[in-house]
Amino acid sequence: MAELGKFLIIAGGLLVCVGALLVLGGKIPWLGRLPGDIVVQRDNFSFYFPIATSILVSVVLSLLFAFLRR
Repeated sequence: MAELGKFLIIAGGLLVCVGALLVLGGKIPWLGRLPGDIVVQRDNFSFYFPIATSILVSVVLSLLFAFLRR
């Protein structure tokens, strides 16, 4: 039972963090527009691939999970 409680607390904390990012995501102007993000805009075509943003989010989540694992 203690393991289930610990899992639920961690899952709840992660949901709160994801919810906060969704609410505040539009208010962080540089997120999604980092140097290294690929943007191609033509007449009737637009392509966006956030490479640098994906790497930044991956590093932050990896550090968070490593910290929570200890």
